[in-house]
Amino acid sequence: MEYILSSTAQEAPTSECIFCDMQSAGDDRSRLLVYRGERTMAVLNKFPYNNGHLLVMPKAHVSHYNGLDEATFAELHQLLHKATNVLEESMRCHGMNIGLNYGQVAGAGIPGHMHYHLVPRWNGDTNFMAVTGMSKVISQHLLDTYDQLKPLFA
Repeated sequence: MEYILSSTAQEAPTSECIFCDMQSAGDDRSRLLVYRGERTMAVLNKFPYNNGHLLVMPKAHVSHYNGLDEATFAELHQLLHKATNVLEESMRCHGMNIGLNYGQVAGAGIPGHMHYHLVPRWNGDTNFMAVTGMSKVISQHLLDTYDQLKPLFA
């Protein structure tokens, strides 16, 4: 209980959207925010499916493509291109899942703010833990992954 009430406890969101909250000035490392563009950003997923799991999104609180202006659409896809290159170079992955859960019925956990998932994959990266233990072993701490990827977005 002491931790929850202490100043080290995570700040409560100031809006209804964690992605919008994360854009305010602050410590990008603690937010796992690896890239801030003019209209877009990339952040490590706090609950990764695999090492290097990135979320790439517009800064604007937009739920559908029709809410994006042309400049944001272009910058978003340029960032997707850069992010795949960064992950391939840094993580040396053998493949990658790239997906957008478009709307709550499609599985979007944060349906009001569209975002892509980029999940690096390696041969043999699924093991018995995911099947028998209903859990996933992540072999690298998120802040170590942040420190590895952040310089490559500069």
